[in-house]
Amino acid sequence: MRSLEAAVGRSFTAAVARVERGGRLLYERAFGTTRADALAQPVYVDTRFDLASITKIYVSSVALGLVARGVIELDAPLFGPITARMLLAHTSGMHSGADYRTLFDENVADFALRRPLAAAPGERVIYSDLGMIALGVAIERSSGRSLPAAIAAMWGDAVGFNPPAAARRAIPATEEDAWRGRVQGSVHDEKAHLMNGVAGHAGLFASAREVARMTEVFLAAANGREQRVLPPELAREAIACQAEDAVLRRGLGWALKTTDENSCGARFGPRSFGHTGFTGTCVWADPDRDLQAVLLTNAVYFGREDSRPLRVAFYDEVIEAFGG
Repeated sequence: MRSLEAAVGRSFTAAVARVERGGRLLYERAFGTTRADALAQPVYVDTRFDLASITKIYVSSVALGLVARGVIELDAPLFGPITARMLLAHTSGMHSGADYRTLFDENVADFALRRPLAAAPGERVIYSDLGMIALGVAIERSSGRSLPAAIAAMWGDAVGFNPPAAARRAIPATEEDAWRGRVQGSVHDEKAHLMNGVAGHAGLFASAREVARMTEVFLAAANGREQRVLPPELAREAIACQAEDAVLRRGLGWALKTTDENSCGARFGPRSFGHTGFTGTCVWADPDRDLQAVLLTNAVYFGREDSRPLRVAFYDEVIEAFGG
């Protein structure tokens, strides 16, 4: 991919791109190194990255699994008038987040549940880390499992929180800050860090292959292909519009393409669904083409510049090469 080759060492130090159609691999390549100094190691196609907010899709899929088993009801109250559907569609009314510097003496999950709402439940879309933290709490309470155990039960050990110390040097480093220094192998997101690396909104580490495997559950359901993770009708509901928004409509966990300004660009089709992560991660799938593309990077390594131009260039090249 020309855009990724040109961006190594400038927009990120590390990237892995993976493209699949119909659940079959079309393209996979690793770029760069884990960091831009003497401690750098090569990046491989099976390198794990900090997924950042793509964690939300994994947590959402676990919640949907509990819905399928009748443990959680989509439209029954979970926290006051707030339902699972509202949390999944980001219409709970919860605030987007909170300044982590105000949370040092807080239990972050308790804070998320008790903070006054920013809007009435169901009123409008507010993309909310706090709502996904609350969903993680609901999963633990209803399933009787910790969130890491619930993730592992559905997705296996190749996706997880808090990588072991021996694995951290092989994980691409993210931002350097005055609080923690250069972050590598531990979660970049500050609120998740304050939650000991385990949160409903961020904290998972996985490879591009694993992200594609998760996305394939929903793409397969959209195209009548077998998958055994979720009931097909529920998987299809997750990628159907649950909440209108001028910038980015919402499914159940997933974001839905709304305009050509979204990070999948103009060439991905109108039924496309996906999600991004602040560290530089992204996945989009186009059901009409039965095509998905995962891009994992550590774009925050060089600063917090907008990653959208890089993502759009990548997804435009995916359609150019494989959209057919």
